[in-house]
Amino acid sequence: MQAADRKPTTAVRADPVLVRINGAVKHFPIGGFGGLAVRAVDGVDLEIRRGETLGLVGESGCGKSTLARLVTALLPVTAGSIMFDGQDITRLRGSKLRRVRRRMQIIFQDPFASLDPRMTVGDILQEPLDNFSIGTVRERRVRVQELLRLVGLNPNFTNRYPHEFSGGQRQRIGIARALAVNPSFIVCDEAVSALDVSIAAQIINLLQDLQREFNLTYLFIAHDLAVVRHLSDRIAVMYLGKVVETADRNDIYDRPQHPYTKALLSSIPVPDPAVERERAPISLKGEIPSPVNPPSGCRFHPRCPIARAPGICSDVDPPLEPHGAEDQAAACHFAGQF
Repeated sequence: MQAADRKPTTAVRADPVLVRINGAVKHFPIGGFGGLAVRAVDGVDLEIRRGETLGLVGESGCGKSTLARLVTALLPVTAGSIMFDGQDITRLRGSKLRRVRRRMQIIFQDPFASLDPRMTVGDILQEPLDNFSIGTVRERRVRVQELLRLVGLNPNFTNRYPHEFSGGQRQRIGIARALAVNPSFIVCDEAVSALDVSIAAQIINLLQDLQREFNLTYLFIAHDLAVVRHLSDRIAVMYLGKVVETADRNDIYDRPQHPYTKALLSSIPVPDPAVERERAPISLKGEIPSPVNPPSGCRFHPRCPIARAPGICSDVDPPLEPHGAEDQAAACHFAGQF
């Protein structure tokens, strides 16, 4: 073959985005109320890149946990799509969905409620291996001991029950269960919120070590904004079912573009009594609107300190578009103007 006849070969690069959320919607109908529904997630567009930790923050009831369950296919979407490694998991059923489930796991907030009190730790950790027929019976038992050792627990604890462990140890068991089937993506849904500060720090360090060792991708949901900054590469802020800002962790903390993000950040206490006394946190007026009947236009406008009424804020829903630094986006008509 002549040189001129040879076709150039190009290396196929993996998509840097592992999870793509496109217009995800989840409504929970309220029976007997004339078609009303709780609009828990109401049009979310988000990307989670391979090997990164995306932090997801927002007030209670904004839809964070619902979004986590949509991403892991624990709940069906009302509308929109969720792509996992190039595959639309919202359309998968049966054995095809089962194969994808092995690659994604979730760590729940309450380490006691998420573990069956009637099962030993060994049975809890072996159950996912049994479900996916991974290894022989002997190999599964060895794997259970490896998992306990991996999360810093005695491998001889397999015959103990969840109530015999502390809260931090139970959360380590929850992490071990999530790792059992070698996933590539793990959702941490308030995984340290039920733990005291010192134990939470140990769990966070463990999650970071595991991410480096196994090249894991995390969606990390939390209320503690200081923890989110420490652990996350990028951060997304949710308000009333929508994402209102995304950015690199340093950009979002140093140069927030959405007024809601700025108000959230102002609530973080400063570990210096003199500075804390002089600081004036932003106090938002009013209550969070109901997700059953959210405001028109920008959902934040009834509480927003820079909303312009009557006008665009109350009439037009702002799209999530680039504002501020590179790779930063905000859903605000007057982003950064405060």
